[in-house]
Amino acid sequence: MWRATSIKQATKYVGRHVTYCNTARTKTTRVMGIRREDYGSQWERRAPLNPLHVKELVESGVKVLVQPSNRRAYTMQDYQEAGAVIQEDMSEASLILGVKQVPIPHLMPNKTYCIFSHTIKAQKENMPLLDAIIEKNIRLIDYEKIVDESGKRVVAFGKFAGIAGMINILHGIGLRLLALGHHSPFIHIAAAHNYRNSGMATQAVRDAGYEIALGLMPKSIGPLTFVFMGSGNVCQGAEEVIRHLPVTYVEPKDLRKVAEQGDTRKVYATTVHRKDHIVRRGGGPFVREEYDAHPELYRSVFSEKIAPWSSCIVNGIFWNTNHPRFLANMDTKMLLSGDTVAKMPEMPGCPNLPHRLIAICDITADPGGSIEFITDCSSIESPFCLYDADHKHEIFKSLRFSGDGVLTCSIDNMPTQLPREATDFFGGQFHSFIPELLTSDASVPFEISNFSKTIGDAVIASNGKLTSKYEYISSLRDKTMEIPVSVSAAKHKVLLLGSGNMALSTCDYLMKDGSVAVTVASADKEEAEVLADRWENTSPVYHNVETHEDQLDKLIKEHDLVMSLLPLRFHPAVAKKCVQHKVNMVTTSYVSPQMRALQQAAVDANICLVNEVGLDPGIDHMLAMESFSQIKEEGGKVTSFESWCGGLPAPEFSDNPLRYKFNWSPAAALGSLVRDAKYLMDGEEVYIPPGMLMDAKNVKNMKFLPGFNLEGYPNRDSTSYVFSYGIPTAHTVIRGTLRYKGFCNAATGFVQAGLVDERQHPMLNQAGLVDERQHPMLNEGGPDVTWVSLYMLLQGLFKQV
Repeated sequence: MWRATSIKQATKYVGRHVTYCNTARTKTTRVMGIRREDYGSQWERRAPLNPLHVKELVESGVKVLVQPSNRRAYTMQDYQEAGAVIQEDMSEASLILGVKQVPIPHLMPNKTYCIFSHTIKAQKENMPLLDAIIEKNIRLIDYEKIVDESGKRVVAFGKFAGIAGMINILHGIGLRLLALGHHSPFIHIAAAHNYRNSGMATQAVRDAGYEIALGLMPKSIGPLTFVFMGSGNVCQGAEEVIRHLPVTYVEPKDLRKVAEQGDTRKVYATTVHRKDHIVRRGGGPFVREEYDAHPELYRSVFSEKIAPWSSCIVNGIFWNTNHPRFLANMDTKMLLSGDTVAKMPEMPGCPNLPHRLIAICDITADPGGSIEFITDCSSIESPFCLYDADHKHEIFKSLRFSGDGVLTCSIDNMPTQLPREATDFFGGQFHSFIPELLTSDASVPFEISNFSKTIGDAVIASNGKLTSKYEYISSLRDKTMEIPVSVSAAKHKVLLLGSGNMALSTCDYLMKDGSVAVTVASADKEEAEVLADRWENTSPVYHNVETHEDQLDKLIKEHDLVMSLLPLRFHPAVAKKCVQHKVNMVTTSYVSPQMRALQQAAVDANICLVNEVGLDPGIDHMLAMESFSQIKEEGGKVTSFESWCGGLPAPEFSDNPLRYKFNWSPAAALGSLVRDAKYLMDGEEVYIPPGMLMDAKNVKNMKFLPGFNLEGYPNRDSTSYVFSYGIPTAHTVIRGTLRYKGFCNAATGFVQAGLVDERQHPMLNQAGLVDERQHPMLNEGGPDVTWVSLYMLLQGLFKQV
């Protein structure tokens, strides 16, 4: 209700207005308008104020103009009886209120508009509107940015967006389950707009809840889990609805347990806060203040820790463009792969679900936002679509509910399905700000308008420009307008497997040719995305070669060349598929026996499987063969061959104990220090057993380039190259690795301390981690441990940390 002090407050603001305008009048009639909603959907029936709010304004001396509309949920007669003037012309009003965007031809210059403009994230579809607002000297106030001191929105339709969205997604789940072969209690819940009010809708939800409690949910579906992203008005409204089901709330960390072992006579829900899925890169606690100031220091683990156990995700969080997404395109592809399916007993006619994730309700309706693949909003008349992650990250819309994918609902005007209740709720929050807004004069410089911080911070544009708080929109819109080159349209298509340290320079080289497009496929989605963002004709794909064999087939078939930067053990499996699909492959790794065994198959397929084309091995091979050819051409023969090679940091950056920087896998680089080696010296084979490579007697002081102070040690089995190089007359053959002096001494300490050891640790066998090579204390989920404690444990100084 309008407070008793509101008239005095309004008079105070009017006095300010008169002073700024330098007018001689001491009394003025304040005029405001409520515009007709004529942008977009035919379903938009809301208003910013209801007739009761208008009546209070009229009684306080404000003239209220209301544009005529038969579509509005509250009738023209309702507003007229409240004292409003029903007329088309709004030119008399200095303040014009609406709900959604205003069609550009209907914008009136030199006015103050309060609307949801959907411009603060540089949404490209609304940039023409923003340009017109600036051109027409309009002062734009966006409801979305009216917030309190803590940053919480104080004016919003959010609660009823949540209520309507939750009703809709329950309706959609019923239809989707039916298409997948399951009749469920949700089938009797209709879309929100089919109910006169929210009370009627919640009765239908209660009826469904009663059937669930009786055990009428199909058992082969498994327990349903609902995940609410956020705890603001949107999710509060959605959770009001789900409480009419037999729901048990759990902590996010317990979601997996109930998803696998829960009771189908109830549903389970969890509320996810930022601290539950946002983690600091490199470790450390979540600090809200730091996250708000430096979100780039954090990443989301939602797709790893929570999403795999979710049946329905309800998104109600506000997402800033510099914040990490909680569902990127690659995450969705993983969730829809079938690996997360609920393994429940099934029989003919009672199938399991294709994957656990059934539906996503993006109530925020933020295209390309925190859920990356949702690039378009749906509508009330067509509320759902199926997103099939195999369609190259494009929305696959269907009027049916069968087929592959996850059901999504992202209606951008959810609350208008319950228009009267939504108008009452919104107007109840907003009407107390109107006295201050009535002081706004768009011709007066914004800097001297003396708004409160709450209103001032919500002014997006004024006096023909963006306000200082929102100048970022200019640069952001340039970025969002960039159109990436499609891989499918490129002349040459390269599949890059891996996104580690070597991938950056690889992509940089490939991008010098404008006809090349690169797909970066990686099990580390963030690395791939960061890499792909550097060039317009690269795209990221989440892919794990160990678990997504079918996807690897598809990826290879769509490209002309596969470049594998994966660890050595993965190359044979990739190579076999390249042979199968007749696609050339390149790696920098040594030729393993498994790769060598594919020689004839590659010849038969008429493709090249090129290995050892890095620095070492690679460039050293080419230089060696060039030398051999020259010697033979001149009638000579090779009696001794020594090759020393190494990728070294610039001397000024060799300031650590190893005098080295890792530009490839640190685990692989350090693991090579404890392997064996063999070489030929004066006709005798010299063998160095595992663990002895860094011993002082096996390390050679290098006398060439003395200014670099180098040392070297033998590299793998050099004797095999006697035949590969075609130098049978050589009595000395050694290939070695170069490092700055001091590397081998420091590495010896690592080995002696037990920090580098390729042998299987006995604790790993007990834990069943047969494929790992790191100490179990360092595994994810292991106990908190310091390096000092780990070192003491390795030395046997105590048994438990």
